[in-house]
Amino acid sequence: MAVSVFDLFKIGIGPSSSHTVGPMRAALMFAQGLERDGLLDATASLKVELYGSLGATGKGHGTDRGVMLGLLGDAPDTVNPDTVQQRLDQIRTTRTLALLGKHDVPFVPKDHIAFYRQSLAEHPNGLKLHAFDAAGAPLREATYLSVGGGFVVTAGAPNTKVLAAAEQLPHTFRTGNELLEICAATGMSVAQVMWDNEKTWRTEDEIRTGLLKIWDVMQSCVARGCGIGNPEADGNLPGPFQVKRRAPQLYRALSGNPERALRDPLSMIDWINLYAIAVNEENAAGARVVTAPTNGAAGIIPAVLHYYTRFVPGADAQGVIDFLMTAAAIGILYKLNASISGAEVGCQGEVGVACSMAAGALAAVTGGTPQQVENAAEIGMEHNLGLTCDPVGGMVQIPCIERNAMASVKAVNAARMALRGDGSHYVSLDSVIKTMRETGADMKTKYKETSRGGLAVNIVEC
Repeated sequence: MAVSVFDLFKIGIGPSSSHTVGPMRAALMFAQGLERDGLLDATASLKVELYGSLGATGKGHGTDRGVMLGLLGDAPDTVNPDTVQQRLDQIRTTRTLALLGKHDVPFVPKDHIAFYRQSLAEHPNGLKLHAFDAAGAPLREATYLSVGGGFVVTAGAPNTKVLAAAEQLPHTFRTGNELLEICAATGMSVAQVMWDNEKTWRTEDEIRTGLLKIWDVMQSCVARGCGIGNPEADGNLPGPFQVKRRAPQLYRALSGNPERALRDPLSMIDWINLYAIAVNEENAAGARVVTAPTNGAAGIIPAVLHYYTRFVPGADAQGVIDFLMTAAAIGILYKLNASISGAEVGCQGEVGVACSMAAGALAAVTGGTPQQVENAAEIGMEHNLGLTCDPVGGMVQIPCIERNAMASVKAVNAARMALRGDGSHYVSLDSVIKTMRETGADMKTKYKETSRGGLAVNIVEC
């Protein structure tokens, strides 16, 4: 186990971690490799091939945009979302792309980016990048796999670096049962176990600062999605459906009627819905979000964390840190033993995993024992098993935005159910993770982020 909390929570841009952020990182790696090996100036042309889910829904998910930004030298956590469209329009107008901002090559997106529905053998999200010299001879070819949550691996590359990092950790765990055994033996909470492991790579100040920065970006995303300081939030989302953004109107209705909370004991559900919708509308618009653990499920952790800070008495900054640490520990179990890729296991690997992470984390910061945390996480996934990934039009909008709101409320309920028990239960988190993996393997490809099944084929595009 060598996955960091900062691997699970990455600052990036929408609309997709596997289809936008991952390809951007892959393209950046490719361009940097050309420069490192002295091949940048010799590159006269490029070719990008997108396979499987990247090929099927890449245009709706912004895969072509991510690839071009990566080739320009942009990284997901530092690119300015407000300038993206202008820079991409310039490439389309000039038919030229500046590799790493240093070396111009001819580039016409429709000619140099190819979309193929067939998958590579290694993973449903695959892309190949090619560089050629002036004579058309190949200079470099590389194959990358975008395996979910913005994680990128080079096909065929050894995993020695990850394995070496795992050996350095004071508390190695791969299963939920092993994590519970560590907590029992040390008296630590799940968050404390994660904190100890994170100190392998960073100082305590770096960990705290990094986690609070993630929380700050989450809060900013919610605020922008609600229209606070962002007039563009009152409008429609990009794409053929012109989906109307709902968060600003909902925010005005809730904040303008505080007396309603006194009359309606369930009004907090409206706020949880708002937080999730605000984030996922920002994500669908290509704005700054935190991958948690994916962009398609980016609204759930922020929504439940906002619920914690606003509605739970005694909530504080340490609770926010413990929440993120606990959520990351749960996310790691899914990453290691199943998948967080909708193209691999359906939306149960995105929204389901985020719901499980949020449920366990909320249980932890509201007084739950490690056993109750594990129970909450199990409940969060058990009732998302079999959830398909069927984005209408290949856009991360319908049903993705509402699906995040529903899962956020479900996570709060799962935590409350677990806290009402003593932590003992029949189905373990390990069992539900195994079931999720097997369910994903049995699921037809058309239900796994290809837009060839489910709602995606039953909604007429206008």
